[in-house]
Amino acid sequence: MRIRIVDAFTDRPFAGNPAGVLLLDAFPDDDRLQRIALEVNHSETAFAHRLPAGGEADWALRWFTPATEVAMCGHATLATAHVLHTTGAHEGPVRFATRSGVLTATPREDGSITLDFPTAPLTPVASPAGVAEALGAEPRTVLDTGPNIGDLLVEVADEETVRTLAPDLVALASHSERGVIATARAEDPARGYDYVSRCFFPNVGIDEDPVTGSAHTALAPFWSERLGRSDLTGLQASSRAGRVRTELRGERTLLSGHAVTVIDGELLA
Repeated sequence: MRIRIVDAFTDRPFAGNPAGVLLLDAFPDDDRLQRIALEVNHSETAFAHRLPAGGEADWALRWFTPATEVAMCGHATLATAHVLHTTGAHEGPVRFATRSGVLTATPREDGSITLDFPTAPLTPVASPAGVAEALGAEPRTVLDTGPNIGDLLVEVADEETVRTLAPDLVALASHSERGVIATARAEDPARGYDYVSRCFFPNVGIDEDPVTGSAHTALAPFWSERLGRSDLTGLQASSRAGRVRTELRGERTLLSGHAVTVIDGELLA
C-alpha cells in the first residue's frame, strides 16, 4: 500500500494538520484500517477507493483516528483531495461517499481546495457543571453541535484566553461525544483572521487537534451570525496552527485551504 502524509490547511510543510492518506482498490476489514491508523498516529488517517462510474459519488472515503472511526473529518478530506489531484488520480471536483453523505472537494486556481460540508446545527445549552473547571475558563456561550460533530462549542472571553487554555482532558472527556471547541473573536482582524479556536477531543484519542475542518462547520454559522458576514477566516491557534476560510450557505458550509504532501512512502506490513 502506498501511504502519504499530507499537511492540511496550510501552504507550507510542518504546519496545519497532518493526515495519512491511502488510496486502495477496496477497503480491508475494519481491524486492519484501525491498526494502520494507530501506526500512522496522526489525528486522522483517510482511506479511499474509487467507485464505479455513473453513481452519485466518485470515491468512497473513511476516516480513522488512532482510537476509532469518525463520522466526519475536514482536514483528512482536504488531504485526500490534494493527493487525488496532485497524482492525477482524479481531475476536477471529486465527490466522496462518506458516513456524512456525499461531500465534494473542488480545486481552485490558487491551488487551494474547497470542501462542501453540511452546516452543523447549533443548539444553545446551559453550561454543564464542571465544564469551566475542566476547560480552565468561564464559558460565555455553550452550544451543542449536533450528531455529525458531537462537540460542545464554547465561547470564552477573548483570544488570549483561547491561546493559553490548558484543560484537564480527563475531566473534559465526560462533557461531550467527541470533545470541546473553544473559540473567541479575533483581537485584531487586521492580522487576517476573524476568530480563533482550539479543539480538544479526548474521547477519540486526540488531546488537541491541530486544525479541525469539521469544527468550522459549527464555527462558521456561530461567527457569521455575530459578525454579520457569510465569508470569514478562522485561525486554529494550536502549536502547528492553520487557517480555514469559511463561507456559510445555509445548510451547507464551504471550507477552503491548501495542503502540502510531506511524506510519500510504502506500507510494508
